[in-house]
Amino acid sequence: MAFTVKSLLLHLLPLLLLPLALSDDPITHYCGGNTFTNSTNPLQANINFVLSDLEKRTPQSGFAISSHGHLATTIYGLTRCRGDLSPDICSSCITAAAAQLPSLCPNRTDARIWYEYCFLRYDSDDFLGKSDTSYAVIVYNVENATDPVRFNEAVKELMGRVDEAAVRSSKRFGWGVTAFTENVTVRGMAQCTRDLSPESCRECLESAVGLFPDYCSYRKGCRVLYSSCVVRYEIYEFLFKTDSSSGSTAGDLLGQRMILS
Repeated sequence: MAFTVKSLLLHLLPLLLLPLALSDDPITHYCGGNTFTNSTNPLQANINFVLSDLEKRTPQSGFAISSHGHLATTIYGLTRCRGDLSPDICSSCITAAAAQLPSLCPNRTDARIWYEYCFLRYDSDDFLGKSDTSYAVIVYNVENATDPVRFNEAVKELMGRVDEAAVRSSKRFGWGVTAFTENVTVRGMAQCTRDLSPESCRECLESAVGLFPDYCSYRKGCRVLYSSCVVRYEIYEFLFKTDSSSGSTAGDLLGQRMILS
């Protein structure tokens, strides 16, 4: 399967084409904020503390927030593992993110990294509890679906249900499937960071799905990754086993269905 990755800063709209990353490699990263001078700066020590704290605390629940410092030197951090992951897989992803991000964004106060299975961010601005849709990563399958108009309609309805499942879930994670044809099943997933309120989560997911018509129409698969949320659909299995008792399933348009790995 062929994929294209687009990374864009929405208020400037530059497009950067990237190769699809393997699940063990980052999809992309973003460096912003201010630049500080050297490794002895208090900001670096606070970054190190936050990364270590997030690395320790994330695997148990798949999400953590942290902060450390005083006034202008305070660093805020957040992690998100995909909602279907085991603690071990989550831990491995966050460990890799915490190790790589400082070297990818040296001496920067705003740094973010996206992987297949997790996301990590730290920033000197307090972003916790705020929906951030300023920067998007778009990954799509370059192949078009058969019967593309009806396929788009099926994706739209499925993702509406998946988004609402994520908003209502305490883990801010929703998934679902729909049988498009006898041989083609569409699988969808949506997730917000758990610091967001239900309404902020809904707004983030609506913004992400709102990019589908411009970048993902008729595509067999697509995902939009913001810092605060992610949406994705595919015609192949990409989730691990999920728990139907969690209340996070969106449901099949043609009947209830459990996703199994």
